[in-house]
Amino acid sequence: MDIFSVLTMVGGLALFLYGMQVMGDGLAKVSGGKLERILENLTSNPIKAVLLGAGVTAVIQSSSATTVMVVGFVNSGIMKLNQAVGIIMGANIGTTVTSWILSLSGLQGDNVFVKLCKPSSFSPLLAVIGVIFLLFIKDEKKKDIGAIMVGFAVLMFGMETMSDAVKPLANVPEFTGILTAFSNPVLGMIAGAVLTAIIQSSSASVGILQALSITGSITFAAALPITMGIGVGAACPVLLSSIGTNKNGKRTALIYLLNDLFGMIFWSIVFYSINAVVHFTFMDEVMTPFRTALLNSVFRILTILVLAPFISKIEKLVFILIKDTEEDNEEQADFDLLEERFLNYPPLAISQSQLAVNGMAKNARKNIMRAFALLSDFSDSKFNKIQEKENPVSYTHLT
Repeated sequence: MDIFSVLTMVGGLALFLYGMQVMGDGLAKVSGGKLERILENLTSNPIKAVLLGAGVTAVIQSSSATTVMVVGFVNSGIMKLNQAVGIIMGANIGTTVTSWILSLSGLQGDNVFVKLCKPSSFSPLLAVIGVIFLLFIKDEKKKDIGAIMVGFAVLMFGMETMSDAVKPLANVPEFTGILTAFSNPVLGMIAGAVLTAIIQSSSASVGILQALSITGSITFAAALPITMGIGVGAACPVLLSSIGTNKNGKRTALIYLLNDLFGMIFWSIVFYSINAVVHFTFMDEVMTPFRTALLNSVFRILTILVLAPFISKIEKLVFILIKDTEEDNEEQADFDLLEERFLNYPPLAISQSQLAVNGMAKNARKNIMRAFALLSDFSDSKFNKIQEKENPVSYTHLT
């Protein structure tokens, strides 16, 4: 493999990631804030929360984006922590949709219907329609739809470019040796986690794994630990998003990490313990894009099925790990409403701004009444209390 093949592979990866970003942004804009409002009005039913988290993530194609959104909701007090647990679990299932779309590239056959189902057949048409929408139609909604189409086409072109670039590697012993090393569960999990932490997308990591599987060098033994590690790596952008949030915001991000960490540890112990006794015959089976998508989905769904009955326990655990202080328990609800994360969702940001202004007005009115009371009953302690309450109203919301 020469330098030009490496550049082709890296270029394919760049197009793949860019296409995913463009498509995700377009989907978020087309939703027009509806997805955020649905999440905002969520009931406390855990099953509905899981299904809703899966549905929203399937639409915006990113479990990290869904969870970052939820971190903002919990941080601002819109959503309770026990509601967030179910959504985060569902997000882990919804993110597998991308891998199923990518698995279509592995379809084989001369049947006309099969050929039409392959992204290489219909993505050029989507690209043409998308470009027409972007260049010649003024309606913003249709432009966003065009962006989705173009993003999908770029994503699939990047996937095919990566796949074509790595195919010759099947005959390179050194490359095969590296992939064989990932059959070691610990190395595979670390590789999956590090890769996903770097590119900050579990869907993209699974896509790369699917591209590599086309070489015929990825076995089930290597794909399983990498898939387990991918979930843990996806927690990195969520953890970064929780920096600067209140305790509940940090707890929400921690739930995402614990969910994937549990899945990795629990299923590695269960699977490899049984394998040590039974010696599964499918460990050396060669993976395909379809099998990789199936493995990713089964792993995530089984993890959620195990964790779902313990949502209340998970909530208690994060409260133990991140404890409240007396200062945290003071009345601060109005001052958490202006979440910087909501700037990406204008309808929600405007709604929150209105609530924050109303909260400021109420607090200002209370402080005025306290100030009038000083005219007849002055004391330094009451004056200091008024000053203390005035500072957040006058300063916090303006910064």
